[in-house]
Amino acid sequence: MLEIIAGKKGKGKTKYLLEIANSSMAQAKGTIVFLDKNVKHMFELDRKIRLINVCDFPVNTLEAFLGFLCGIISQDHDLEEVCLDSFLTIAALEDDMENVETAIKEVDALGDKYGIRFVLSISMDKDDLPESVRDQVTVSL
Repeated sequence: MLEIIAGKKGKGKTKYLLEIANSSMAQAKGTIVFLDKNVKHMFELDRKIRLINVCDFPVNTLEAFLGFLCGIISQDHDLEEVCLDSFLTIAALEDDMENVETAIKEVDALGDKYGIRFVLSISMDKDDLPESVRDQVTVSL
């Protein structure tokens, strides 16, 4: 299962994603991971949520990002949810907009295969996203 929070920079996507993660943790039986490009929001997350600064690792291609994500999944069989803030940045897609659709579909396939909910914040308007993934936008700011 994959959900997208879409909107231009500064519209409040991160705040909304933090609220989703924290409310999910209150009801979770397993673990929740929050992937970000820094640790700025560390104190806004429930202490049980694992925050990973993706920029601390050599993730500079989409393939590297997907491998990184698979590594997280393989190490935690109780993983219920992964929140990805600044998806285009952490997935190394800022300069590779042609692969946004592929990336979203690959993450969605991982979610389906392993029963993990993925929530992505993407700094694009819903109408600018590839048409095939627009139905996964749950919040458009």
